[in-house]
Amino acid sequence: MSKKEKVEKGYRELPIGGVLLVPGSADDYSTGGWRKLRPILDKNKCTNCKICWVMCPDSAVIVEDGEMIGFDLEHCKGCGICAVECPDKVSAITMVEEEEEEENK
Repeated sequence: MSKKEKVEKGYRELPIGGVLLVPGSADDYSTGGWRKLRPILDKNKCTNCKICWVMCPDSAVIVEDGEMIGFDLEHCKGCGICAVECPDKVSAITMVEEEEEEENK
């Protein structure tokens, strides 16, 4: 068996990954355990512009009654997009090491 045949055979034997079989079921899976950085909100600085909510790829920014109230840490992967997109004059969101935040509790 050639090297190409081994690679193709191995590829076909791999299970299909990352497939959600039922639409809307992603909420059932906790993915926050992957996070290395945790977003921290300074509510005193936040202007509720909701840019972080719009830009978050994981829908992990929690908004209630038009006000940003925090993060869904069960689904936040710590990418930091929310902190980057928060306007520079506001800088209400900072990213801290997950281990550092756990020690502060």
